[in-house]
Amino acid sequence: MFRRKDSALEVLLVHPGGPFFARKDDGAWTIPKGEAAPGEDFLARAQIEFEEELGIKPSGNWIELGSIRQKGGKTVYAWAFEGDLPEPFKLTSNTFDMEWPPGSGKLKEFPEIDRVEFFPEAVARQKINPAQTPFLDRLRAALNHNLQR
Repeated sequence: MFRRKDSALEVLLVHPGGPFFARKDDGAWTIPKGEAAPGEDFLARAQIEFEEELGIKPSGNWIELGSIRQKGGKTVYAWAFEGDLPEPFKLTSNTFDMEWPPGSGKLKEFPEIDRVEFFPEAVARQKINPAQTPFLDRLRAALNHNLQR
């Protein structure tokens, strides 16, 4: 999701929940994403993941941003759309269970996403997982192309 505020581009990023990301900031934020089943439509999955992670149904004109391969080998496909968070907004992310503390034998529940924020484009470039930076480049190029029409 992106928005234009005072003619500047702002991009919505999410911060992963759980203890491994609790103290990480720059380079840890990401676009809302998930994993598609074999044969599943990637855009439909992206829309479902957005709603599951943020608790709001995305809608708008979709801009295909292609795919990237992350450091761990995961391929991420992305689309962008212009929109804004409803006022008031309360994050209602899905959750996951993991053993915490490690070796304790106790399962603890964590939100998949613990924060969500719009960042100006330059700040988003610092916050986003470095492998996902091409999505920002592609969004900027697509918006510039649409302005030139």
